[in-house]
Amino acid sequence: MPLSRRHFLRASAAAVVLAPLAPSLAACAAPEDVPKVEFGAKLPIPPLDAGTLDSAGGSPVRTFHLAPQAGTHEFVAGKAADTMGYNGAYLGPTLRASRGEKVRVVVENRLTEETTVHFHGVQLPAAADGGPHAMIAAGATASPEWMFDQPAATLWYHPHPHGNTEKQVGLGLAGMFLVDEPAPAAWGAAALPHEYGVDDIPLIVQDRRLDPSGKITFDPSGNSIGTLGNSIAANGVLGAVLPVTTQRVRLRILNASAGRWFRFGFADHRRFHMVASDGGLLAAPLELDAVQLSPAERAEIIVEMAPGESVMLKSFAPDLGRVNPADAFGGGREFDVVRLDAGATLTPSAALPAALAELAAPPDTRVATSRSFTFSGRQINGKTMDMNRIDFTAAPGGAEVWYVDNVNAFQHNLHIHGVQFRLLDIDGAAPPPERAGWKDTIPLMPRERNRLAFRMPKYADAQHPYMFHCHLLTHEDQGMMGQFVVADGSAPAAAAGAGGSAGAGTGSQHAH
Repeated sequence: MPLSRRHFLRASAAAVVLAPLAPSLAACAAPEDVPKVEFGAKLPIPPLDAGTLDSAGGSPVRTFHLAPQAGTHEFVAGKAADTMGYNGAYLGPTLRASRGEKVRVVVENRLTEETTVHFHGVQLPAAADGGPHAMIAAGATASPEWMFDQPAATLWYHPHPHGNTEKQVGLGLAGMFLVDEPAPAAWGAAALPHEYGVDDIPLIVQDRRLDPSGKITFDPSGNSIGTLGNSIAANGVLGAVLPVTTQRVRLRILNASAGRWFRFGFADHRRFHMVASDGGLLAAPLELDAVQLSPAERAEIIVEMAPGESVMLKSFAPDLGRVNPADAFGGGREFDVVRLDAGATLTPSAALPAALAELAAPPDTRVATSRSFTFSGRQINGKTMDMNRIDFTAAPGGAEVWYVDNVNAFQHNLHIHGVQFRLLDIDGAAPPPERAGWKDTIPLMPRERNRLAFRMPKYADAQHPYMFHCHLLTHEDQGMMGQFVVADGSAPAAAAGAGGSAGAGTGSQHAH
């Protein structure tokens, strides 16, 4: 068909822009064939672990036990894949505690390699954070502990060994950590579905790259995004079905993939309500027909069902920014994720409240310390991760405003350890409402600037650093990460056990 002059010029301009990227575009394309999956296996629910209360030392401590270990798991019937899991062959239990409780997590490493356990989204001392300095040797045990002092939220845990995170998370080391309010009625949460495994469902979504023998494989090419799989697992199962017994069901969705972005919605485009993001409840239920999550982001959604109906939760083609064609860098693909099958009769659910939580205002940026970060290639401000370098020191509880630029033609995202932050604007415009709550991870679209504000952790510790990094795990492993300490004074300190001198600050810093 002949092209109009306008379309010819547009296509020619696109060719000029994308020509230098052609090898990268080819390398990062998703596998060509999306395998046909029969939906019918019941969605497994990770076991709920409320820990045990130990009062031997005086004040009670809620204690959990995690044992990372090797195993096998069948994504394809009759084909066993080598995997890793916590307390089992794949994934891990859902840990649950309440705000105001002191918790301890005893980690016994049963792997033949070292690992860590990072508590993603948890506001805790750096020594308990589980970053790459907190390695647990094969056969060794660690017992981080802290006091939960943050709103109810869907958090998670996973390994964080520098250079080996994609492999360990990709083989299955991941699990949810839920924190509750001791008095949920005061926060509008009492009316939300809350019976674990019945109307309150954890949903860990991962893309898997499987070879013909059913084993997990990784992309060795070092492409722009990292490993992209074309098989979608929900709680470790391809083709999973969730039997629904209540009028409304709450899905706590975690994108636990290494590099793939998902845009979750339903096949019939029905509306649903998002009630929480990474750091907890939104101010009010937000009506949507899709919600997009980059790796490590979470969203809690409530969907209403009618008796006897079935509907597929899908991932529609994600919006990966204004720079590239829709099918570049892992976009352009739709996937079926999990089918919801409603029973012939459904137990009535409480009506959604008009208000959920009163969100505290972000810090006043006029009196905050300001830092600027540029994400490019595998570097932040022109530097790759150095375990011996602390990039900056921040004051305990200090107000911060960060300007974060992605100058690449492909996407990144940002995760900051130990804090929850508020996204103030994107290129000067208000963020979409689904990103307006408390966040610990945000997408960084190509050629966009994000401005965010938060308070540094209150725990002063000059020896143990927190991380900030891209949570596309290939990028993280290849050094797109920095570290900071929270301590009194402004002189950077060497990282614990690093044995080297501190480097210059990665964050360009000035006071407003």
